[in-house]
Amino acid sequence: MSQQAFADLFDLKRGTLGAYEEGRSEPKIETIIKIANYFSISIDSMLTDELTVNELLRFKGDLATDIDEYMRERFVAVPCITERTATDYITNYDKSTYVNELPTLQLPVPEDAELRGYTITNLEMTSHDKGLYPDDVVIGEKVALSDVKGLKNGTLVLCLINNELILRRIYFVKSKIVLRADHKNINDKLFDVADLKELWEIKYVFNQRIPDYTDIVEERMLLLEQEFEKLRERFGGGS
Repeated sequence: MSQQAFADLFDLKRGTLGAYEEGRSEPKIETIIKIANYFSISIDSMLTDELTVNELLRFKGDLATDIDEYMRERFVAVPCITERTATDYITNYDKSTYVNELPTLQLPVPEDAELRGYTITNLEMTSHDKGLYPDDVVIGEKVALSDVKGLKNGTLVLCLINNELILRRIYFVKSKIVLRADHKNINDKLFDVADLKELWEIKYVFNQRIPDYTDIVEERMLLLEQEFEKLRERFGGGS
């Protein structure tokens, strides 16, 4: 089994598994128990004996043939910043060992992008009873700091800047960036581009409620009726 296959099987990062193998880190007892249970091996045997591949296959004979199918069905594990972990994330965002221990979301999203989840805790991105509410979750794709200015004005982003995690729309003014909330009563925040530590462009949104599209449909129907009325007046007046 490859490192990646084994890591995915037990919700580990490949780098974490490499650290185990190189002796730079040791697995938590919960991980040891999970591995032992999966292979039907006693914890004592796993920790003290040298086990061969054949011994493992004797415990789990279908492992070699089933792993490919198992991998095809797994969703991507996306590390998620929650209200409880946000403060620690600000100081440990660049430590892979910390990020690997964050809660994860299992989602059917592309595997080739570096993604980060974020649980919303305020009303900054609401407007007229619409928008993002506390406990909604957004998923951002990492943007290299050298590519930040390539984003369009108004792009929804999650920024780590000046020891703050901020979810807002980004605008560029010369060497500055403006982070603007959708809520009209909240002031803009102005920063130097150089102050950015991380930036994630929001790609997915998961709401805690079913969005109400009724108002949108009614508004569009009203606009259509108004346009038809203008056409009737125009052609009626011409005749």
